[in-house]
Amino acid sequence: QLQASGGGLVQAGGSLRLSCVVSGPTFSSLNMGWFRQAPGKEREFVATISWSDSPYYADSGKGRFTISRDNAKNTVYLQMNSLKYEDTAVYYCAASLREGVKAHEEYDYWGQGTQVTVSS
Repeated sequence: QLQASGGGLVQAGGSLRLSCVVSGPTFSSLNMGWFRQAPGKEREFVATISWSDSPYYADSGKGRFTISRDNAKNTVYLQMNSLKYEDTAVYYCAASLREGVKAHEEYDYWGQGTQVTVSS
């Protein structure tokens, strides 16, 4: 089970940190990802971090977003800085048994999503 939190309303230029707690003993072996979905749009990849702590970002978040993990807390984070109006979306965390994947079809487990709203 994946439980995402940390969303909210923020002004453009502000920051938020999303968290996703994963239940179960195998978190350290999972590859974790963040996706987002805006109204009327398809779910899109944001960032992923491998079980070995290698991050990869979509172009939209490079230089602004940082994905990290704390295996002791079974938690993956997404630090989002310099937020833009177009970052407004429901953000989902997901877990994959495959490393470095960006397609949502490659993710096996999903959280419930947390809303991020950026006001312009």
